[in-house]
Formats: sequence, C-alpha cells, structure tokens
Amino acid sequence: MSGSGAPGPGAAPCRFAHYFVLCGIDAESGLEPDELAVLYKWLEADLHGKSSDTTDKTSGENFDQSPLRRTFKSKVLAHYPQNIEWNPFDQDAVNMLCMPKGLSFRTQADNRDPQLHSFIITREDGSRTYGFVLTFYEEVTSKQICTAMQTLYQMHNAEQYSSVCASSSCSMDSLASSIDEGDATSLAKLQRYNSYDISRDTLYVSKCICLITPLPFMQACKKFLIQLYKAVTSQQPPPLPLESYIHNILYEVPLPPPGRSLKFYGVYEPIICQRPGPNELPLSDYPLREVFELLGLENLVQVFTCVLLEMQILLYSQDYQRLMTVAEGITTLLFPFQWQHVYVPILPASLLHFLDAPVPYLMGLQSKEGTDRSKLELPQEANLCFVDIDSHFIELPEEFPQFPNKLEFIQEISEVLLQFGIPPEGNLHCSDSATKLKNLVLSDLVNDKKNGNIPGNALNMYELLKGNETIARLQALTKRTGVMMEKMAITAPLTEKEKDGKLPCEEMELRDYKLNVQLREVFANRFTQMFADYEAFVIQAAPDMESWLTNREQMQNFDKASFLSDQPEPYLPFLSHFIETQMFATFIDNKIISQWEEKDPFLRVFDSRIEKLRLYNVRAPALRTSNYQKCSTLKEAAQSIEQRLMKIDHTAIHPHLLDMKIGQGKYEQGFFPKLQSDVLATGPTNNNRWTSRSTTTQRRKDRLRQHSEHIGLDNDLREKYMQEARSLGKNLRQPKLSDLSPAVIAQTNWKFVEGLLKECRMKTKRMLVEKMGHEAVELGHGEANITGLEENTLIASLCDLLERIWSHGLQVKQGKSALWSHLLQYQEKEEKQEHSAGSPVAVGTERRKSDTGISLPTLRVSLIQDMRHVQNMSEIKTDVGRARAWIRLSLEKKLLSQHLKQLLSNQALAKKLYKRYAFLRCEEEREQFLYHLLSLNAVDYFCFTSVFTTIMIPYRSVIIPIKKLSNSITTSNPWICVSGELGDTGVMQIPKNHLEMTFECQNLGKLTTVQIGHDNSGLLAKWLVDCVMVRNEITGHTYRFPCGKWLGKGVDDGSLERILIGELVSSTSDEELGKQCRTPPQQKSPTMARRLSITSLTGKNSKPNAGQIQEGIGEAVNNIVKHFHKPEKERGSLTILLCGENGLVAALEQVFHHGFKSARIFHKNVFIWDFIEKAVAYFETSDIGDNEEAFLLQRSSCKTFCHYVNAINTAPRNIGKDGKFQILVCLGTRDHFLSQWIPLLAECPPITRMYEENALLRDRMTVNSLIRVLQTLQDFNIILEGSLIKGVDV
Repeated sequence: MSGSGAPGPGAAPCRFAHYFVLCGIDAESGLEPDELAVLYKWLEADLHGKSSDTTDKTSGENFDQSPLRRTFKSKVLAHYPQNIEWNPFDQDAVNMLCMPKGLSFRTQADNRDPQLHSFIITREDGSRTYGFVLTFYEEVTSKQICTAMQTLYQMHNAEQYSSVCASSSCSMDSLASSIDEGDATSLAKLQRYNSYDISRDTLYVSKCICLITPLPFMQACKKFLIQLYKAVTSQQPPPLPLESYIHNILYEVPLPPPGRSLKFYGVYEPIICQRPGPNELPLSDYPLREVFELLGLENLVQVFTCVLLEMQILLYSQDYQRLMTVAEGITTLLFPFQWQHVYVPILPASLLHFLDAPVPYLMGLQSKEGTDRSKLELPQEANLCFVDIDSHFIELPEEFPQFPNKLEFIQEISEVLLQFGIPPEGNLHCSDSATKLKNLVLSDLVNDKKNGNIPGNALNMYELLKGNETIARLQALTKRTGVMMEKMAITAPLTEKEKDGKLPCEEMELRDYKLNVQLREVFANRFTQMFADYEAFVIQAAPDMESWLTNREQMQNFDKASFLSDQPEPYLPFLSHFIETQMFATFIDNKIISQWEEKDPFLRVFDSRIEKLRLYNVRAPALRTSNYQKCSTLKEAAQSIEQRLMKIDHTAIHPHLLDMKIGQGKYEQGFFPKLQSDVLATGPTNNNRWTSRSTTTQRRKDRLRQHSEHIGLDNDLREKYMQEARSLGKNLRQPKLSDLSPAVIAQTNWKFVEGLLKECRMKTKRMLVEKMGHEAVELGHGEANITGLEENTLIASLCDLLERIWSHGLQVKQGKSALWSHLLQYQEKEEKQEHSAGSPVAVGTERRKSDTGISLPTLRVSLIQDMRHVQNMSEIKTDVGRARAWIRLSLEKKLLSQHLKQLLSNQALAKKLYKRYAFLRCEEEREQFLYHLLSLNAVDYFCFTSVFTTIMIPYRSVIIPIKKLSNSITTSNPWICVSGELGDTGVMQIPKNHLEMTFECQNLGKLTTVQIGHDNSGLLAKWLVDCVMVRNEITGHTYRFPCGKWLGKGVDDGSLERILIGELVSSTSDEELGKQCRTPPQQKSPTMARRLSITSLTGKNSKPNAGQIQEGIGEAVNNIVKHFHKPEKERGSLTILLCGENGLVAALEQVFHHGFKSARIFHKNVFIWDFIEKAVAYFETSDIGDNEEAFLLQRSSCKTFCHYVNAINTAPRNIGKDGKFQILVCLGTRDHFLSQWIPLLAECPPITRMYEENALLRDRMTVNSLIRVLQTLQDFNIILEGSLIKGVDV
C-alpha cells in the first residue's frame, strides 16, 4: 500500500521532505480547551496530593488564568501527502510536537514575532524523523471565536472582582505572573493588560507550518519556511502560488547523495544543503556554536560526560529551539556511540509524568516564564543532571568520574572555539542580544510594511536603525561580548537578483559548518585514541548470527577486565563505568553483527579512522599511555565542507506552475491560503531521474525484513527470541505521543517495572559471577577477572538502580534521594513506636560462647541502627550520599535484602508514598527483586570499609586465655595494639582484671595484626593466651588473632609481647547461607589453633616429613609471587602471606626444626634463635680469609647477618625467641638477603652440634634448591607492615 501515490518504491526514502503540515485552529469546532493540558494539570494536582476535583476535568476552565494565557486545542489542518508507507503519518504526535502548548491567542498589543523550533520523532526501531516548525500569528476572522473570547473575558473578570474583594492571594499570584511588570496592585492596570474588547482589539491566533524530513537539514528547512512566511506577509503575492513551492520540495527535491551538495529553490532565493561523504562524520546541522555559547565549554564537557555514563539528563529552557539544539548538539558529539534510551528533546506538557521514568533519559522541558528551578517537582534527582540552559547553570549528580584528560581536552576545544571568536566560557548574553537584534530588525521591516521599499543592495543594520537607543545599548553590549555585528546584513527579499560574485552559501553559515565539523572531529578523535585497540577485546563466540541472537543475553561479548588492565591508570574511573553502558554494549553488538551484515554507518567510519591511525602510528605504543594526542584532521574536515558548499554538485528542478483550478487559493496578505490538496497529494509520474536510486540503508532494511519474514515462516518461536535479543537493553526510546489513556500510562509503567527487574537480575548476576571468580582465584581455581575498581563501578551502578526503583511511582517528591526519604519516614515511625512502648528491651546481650566461656556479645541486627551509623558520619553532607553509604554498609554486612524487606514490610507507609503502579507495590516483582539481592550474600564485600576511610569506628576486643593451663587474669598490666591496612591504634592499656574493652579510632580498614604484651609485674604474671578477637562494631566484621603461646618471663620462649596475625571469622549469617553456597570468606586460613611451640609438641607423628616441608616452602613463596602479579588494587594482605598460618615464616620454621636436637637439657627448651645466636657468635669471632672474591661476598653476607641479628636483640621490645626469628625472616625477605644467609648457616660449625645428620639444613641438595626458591623473591619490592618490625633499627 502506497498512500502517497509515489512514483516508485525507492522514491520516498530519497526525497528531501516527507510531509508538509499545517496546524492551527479548527474554525468549525471553535475554541476547545486543550484536554492534554488539562490532563497535565490534573496529573500535577495528583502529584501534589491535591484533590483532582479542584480542576474541572471536563470543561478545562481555569478561572485563575486570563483567557489569552490559556491553552486551547490545536489541530492538524492539512498534511501532504496523506501517508507514506515507510514513515506513516502520526497525526496526534505531530500536532503535539508542532504546538507543544496548544493554540495561543494574542492581541495587537502583544509581541507576535514568528518563532522557529524543531522536534524529533523516534520510532520503535530507533530510526528518527525530524520536524521543522515555524509558528506565526494570523488574525482571527471568525466572529464566533471572537465572541467566545469576549465571553470568556467577562466570566474571568467577574471571577477576578470577587476574588480581589476576598483578597484571595492565590489568583493574584497567578495573575501577577502573567503580567510583565508583575505589579498586581491596581485593578485598572490588571484590566488594561488582561483584557480583550471585541470592538477595540484585534485577535490573533497561532498557526504553524512544518516540514517533516528524514535527515536533520535544519538550516535548509528553516530558510524554506521563512521564505514561505515572507510570501504570506508580503504586500505583493509570491511569483508562483505557494502550492508550487510545497509540491517542489515534497516531490521534486531529492536528498543530496552522500558527499555531495544540492541547490533547490525557495520562494525568493535558492537554498543550499550538503551531506557528508561515506567516510566523514554523519550529518549534523544544528549549530554547535549555539550549544557552546549557551552552556559554556566546562559545563558542556560535564553534561557530555553524564550523557556518556547514561545518567538522567533534563534540559530546561523557555525556548523550544534551544532545547532541541542542545539535545541534538550533545548527542551528535557522542560519535561513534549512539544514545540508546528515552530521547525526547521537547517534552509536551501532557507527558510530564514521563519524568517519573526510572530509566536513563535525555529530555527537554519548557520552563514557564517566571518559574524558577526550586518550584520544579522532579521525581528523582539522585542520578539527575539538570541543565538550566537560559541561566547558564547545571546541577550535576554527586559522584561521577571525570572525562579522561579533561583539562587537555578542554584546552584543545577552546583553541578551536577561539579561532572562530567564541569565548570558551560561553556567551549567553551575546547570543541573546544577537537574536534580539535580528528579531527587532525583522519585526521592524514587517510592521512598517517597508518590504517593498528596500533598495536592492544589502543594508547595514546600523544604517537602518541609526539613532535607536535600544540598538545603541545592544551594540555596546555586543562589542563588549565580542560579537561582530557588521556581518549581519539584511537582504531585500523581493527585488534582489542573485549577483555573480556572491558566495552560494552565506559566510556566517559557512563558518558555522566549519566550526561544527572541527569541534566534532576533536570529540571523535578522543574516542579514536581511547578505543584504538577495542577490536582486540571483542569476543566473537557465535558461529552464525542466528545462534548469536538466540544466546545474546548469556554471552559475554567484550573482555572488559583485559581491556581495563590495558588502559592508562587515569582513564580507569571513567572507562570502567562507560563500558557498562548500553551505548557501549550496542556498539560492540554492531561490531559482532558486522561479520554477517553490512556495517553500521557509524561503525564503518570509526573503524576506518582507527585503520588510518594505525597506518600513521605503526602500532604505536603511544596508544597505551595517557599522553594527550591532539586531532590532526581539522583542516581537511573543514576544507571538504567548504568545497561542497562552494561548488554545487546538483540542482533540483525549479518550482513551476501546477495544473490548478482557477480562483482557489487567492492571495490575501497576512493569511496562509487554503492549499489545493489534489495537486499536493501525489508527486509527478515522470520523475525517474532519481527515483530508482535506493539508499543502502533501505536495501539493508528490506533485506532484514525479508530475513525476519523467512525466519517467521520457519519458526515463530525463534523469531520471538531474535526480536527479544535485538531489543535487549533497548528501552523505550520515546513515549507514545498519540494515545494517553490511563491504560497506556499503566502499560508504559509496567514496561518500566519489567525493565527494572531484568536490570536487577543482570546486575546481581554480574556482581556474583565476577566476585566468585575472584574468590575462586584466592583458592587457586582459575583466573581473576575483576578489579577493585570494577567492583566499585558495579556497586555504584547498584546504588543508582536502587535509587531509580525507589523513585518510580512516587506520590510526592521529598528530598533528592527517594530511598533515603523512605528510610527517614520509616525511622520516624519506628522511633515513635519505641517511645510509646516504653524503654525497649535490651537486645543483643547474649554472647557467642567459645571453649573458654569468654567471647564477644552478638551484634544486634537493626536497620535503624545502621541508619544511625550513617547519620553520625559527619563526612557525608547529602541525602544521596547517605543513601549510598547505607546501601554499601548493608551490602558489606550481608543485610541489604533483609533490611529492604523490613522497610517494605510497612505496607501502610508504602501505600502513602507510592502510586498503585509503582515497582515497590508490584508484589511479585518486589519479591523477586529482594531474592536477587539476597544472592549477593554469598560473597564478601568491603565496599563500606574501603570507601569511607576517614570515619571514626568503634571496635570491641576480647582476649581469650586457655583457662585449663593458666589463670584467666594476669596480675601484670597488659596492653594491646591493633593494626589494619589503613593504620593502627597505637598502644592501649587493657583495664586491670578485664579481658574485654571497646575503643574508637579512625577506620583501620581490614585488620591485619594485633600486638599484645604485658609488663610481667605481680605474682601471676605468666599468661597463656588462646587468641584475641576484634570486631568492627559498625560493619560487624570479626577477626580472630590466634596465639596459643605464653606471655611471661621464664616460660616458653620468655616473650612479653607477641605479634598475632588476623583472619576474618565468618558471621552467623554466612554460616546459614553456607548451607546453600559454599564460598569461603576472603583470606580465610584454617581455623586450627595455632601451634603451641613446635618444640614443645612431643607426638612423633605430628611432625611433617621432609617432602611436606619442601612443598610448604614452595607454596609459601609461590603465593608471594602471585600476590605481586596481581594489579595493585586487587592484592590482599602481604602480612598473612609472610607470617600467617601457611606463610613463609611458618614454612622456614619447619625447615629449621627438621632434625633439630631439641632434647631438654636440664629441662630447658632450645629454640631456633639459640642456633642463630650461636652462628652469630661464630661469625664474629672466626676470621674468614680475605683472599678470594667468593670469600669477600661471604664476608659481607656475614656482616649483614650479624648486624640484623644484633639489631633485633637490642631492640627495645620484649619479644621472645620465636618472635625474633619471625622479624629476621621478614627483614631478610624485604632486603633480599635470605638466599645469602641460608648457605652461611648451613655451613657454620654450630650446625653439626645442634642438628642431626639427616636434617634438611645439612643436606647440600636441599639447601641449594631452597636458595633457588628464595631467589625468586629478589625482584619484588616488599613493604612490611610497621607493626612487624617496630623498634628494630637496621
């Protein structure tokens, strides 16, 4: 079916314009209130919780507003052709976007300047159609409508008198807002401004003419519409009837072929447009100059970054065209990526509820005169970037990463701007004054009817308006702001013949084109540099397109971890977020599909640029550095556009007389004629010159359609799969504009609910898989593939998702974070109940018993308590920040699902806060959502501890003695010092006769060591400690520090202080969950009690054999090597690898204990340290020869060895012999001496006295292999924790 009667199947896709549309007032139906505007008011009343009865929905009468300020229903009066198969005409949508606020009325006293704006319609498949609209005012000739307006005024005035007498401030406010001066004191004044008298005033009504085109040729359409409008308002009729020009642009002007320019004819002057070639950046006709002037460079880069990270972007301006220019400008700069979410640059008033959408969006909202930002009720702001275009002001989301090389990038763009005389800080007033000046001159020409009297040559503006005060002031202002006014000349529209010497394209326009392309080249070059190697990381797993589409959701298509590990460090915060976006996923999908199909045009251009870059750089290592490389193609890009505009490639057929009925469409100045529809409904039949040329995109679409039809015949189910796979992640692009029944709104919201649930499922799955992969590595299975940075990115996106879920379907907006606002209201209700119930019963006094009967009291699980912890954090200043901290804390405590379930269990509160369609009130989906979050309990996160590093945290510690063998309390004065990855507490005295203490200090991070000791005073000084337990009272993380040794002189190794190494204890909730999922906590070492001293163990079978000991050494060294091969942010604790249960110190102890003669001589234990001291005594007394080089080396090793041992012995610490051996091994490892010391010890005479013959240290081969193993540690820069070597000065 081709309703257009177009000449051939290829014609319409190649036509410059698809439709010409006329919208305005329908004389037959008269004045109808705009139902959509009424619906909007009703929704707004609903939003504020007012009764909707206050607004009369049926009549739509609103006596507060003067009739001239009310909106009335507009209608599509005519559109040509009737329909086109591949771009069906959507009457409601076009009407709504042509006149987003409906009809407006004016009198001769009001400003009636014509206004230009454009709009965009995004179809289901993501393709776009552009509309260009000129709105002007036409005198109302219908007596009926004038009378109706007069009647409305009488009713309004009557209402106004009574309200003024009752001094109702409400209506006065609204009246005042509609008056320029805002002076609402005198009624007479009000009357004068707000009146319409049928006998005295002329009534005007808005009408608009619109072109709908497949490509955004904004400048060309604007010129065509302005010339049409001039023809209507001019004193003389146009050279040909208007139908000729409209027929010409609809049917006889083709799209210029790629890389060519085209000239066609308006009413008075030729119009030129050009289209980029196949290897140039795609067409963009919106002037970026204006975008930079409106926002300023710094602001624009920030908004651009928010768009790249797919946040919610809301543009705000009184001017529709500004909204469109900024939206199109920013999305143009995304090349090679494309915005994949809701895109509505002009949001009609009736669709305001769409701001509730819990998805990324880019929308434009028209601000009403006099309303400020604070009055704007937005459902959610946690992730919102609010751009107030008119005020030159942006509000950014709280946390988002900066664009890589931002400063150099801004510098490069400002160089381009300055070449074109545009100040980088933006120039709001300048662009304003320039447009005002233009409008002033135009209106001057129109109002004074001078059009026929202008001399043929171009006038200088200043000549025309000499002596005008306003112009003089504007001129001074523009000079200050740096705008060159001389270039703006007005050409007489009627008499001017095109001069031979004149440029085919105006100079200002050419400058705009050149600036556009140069700015876009700078942006595109950034992405070419950043993603030059992206292809290497694309995973091409599927053999054919069908299997790829069917399994799309399960498949990984980009190796994110490897890609990130290859990037310069400064880029990572941004890139790790960006590669998680839908626009990046779609870009990679297009790359994979290009194996089987024609390449996406954006991808083709981008790939060719990368090829070019490679040719110039010869696989440059420079790509891997963060060195900034400027764009080198600026000149070429500008030249190619200039050449096209200077040398016209194609000229379209001239407009000509059509076969029209005589006497119709008579010219009447100031009125748009009634067009003859029969001549405009169809195109010419002989225009085969370009009809057969079908664009590649159309061929591709046809082929896709046939492909899907063929699959449909094969198998309907498979088709369903493929459709779903194609739309995966492609959310609703644009709300359906035509049908706004409650059912459609509900259906839209249902789509959102399903989308949120799907997103939650995918996010939790990703977090689990990545994290479990990481922990499997800790256990030695497989490869790690998640970085700390990536984990942070995933958690940040989970926080964002929860905010979006909580802001969906909100009744009333409170604060910037919907989640925190809900939590606060819950807290308030709970605390009220607590007070009314009297003092709450103390919960959480029961203790987890250990064998000794002493243990930590269990921590009370409480949502309110976790909120208080966050509220006490003075570092966090905003609600959004508090909500994020609370989510991180709950996730770390494995209570996120439980807490949210508890929050939502208060159904009365949920009903009060949320509308019926809200996600949180869809029971089944809510349950599934909580279940997905519950699955995150299977892994350990430190996302709170590792992010809030400066906060004060309360800790509780308990010392657990072995009562069976010693007294539980010591008479001496014990002390403790706790250390973690972020710092230590310093020495703290433990209160006498207490085993438990609480202390507060700055966040220590993950705990690593505890030093414990006493001063050996009193009668019962000797103390046998089993372990020390320390708990972070906010996160609940509990660490166990095994000891199993004595503290006291004359017992064991005589140590008065010990360094204990910590291990994280799994919580009870872990144990419950462990039944379902056996993921061991991070860095968990076996929980066997630490060996008492190996020398005091008597059982023969408990000693490991030589093979096991050698294996232990290999494993310990291997773990340290693996530690250093991980990215820095992923490494665990080196202290555990050195001094932990299976660490290097323990493994070397085993080597030194093997074959050690430890028989008790006179009941005295002999320790390894005794052997080391004997060796030192030997080295210090014996004289090693000076003759050979080998001896020199040996001698220096002896010297360092003696120096280190003496330093440890003389350190001001009461460390026992086992502790001293530990320090020696740690220092030897750090300074790479171990492999030199071992052979010295193996060959010194004391070894024969203290070791049996079969000892490992007396076997030359074993010693050599031990040396080789230890030498592998030479390459690493080992940094020891301060607590391990405190007080030892080497």
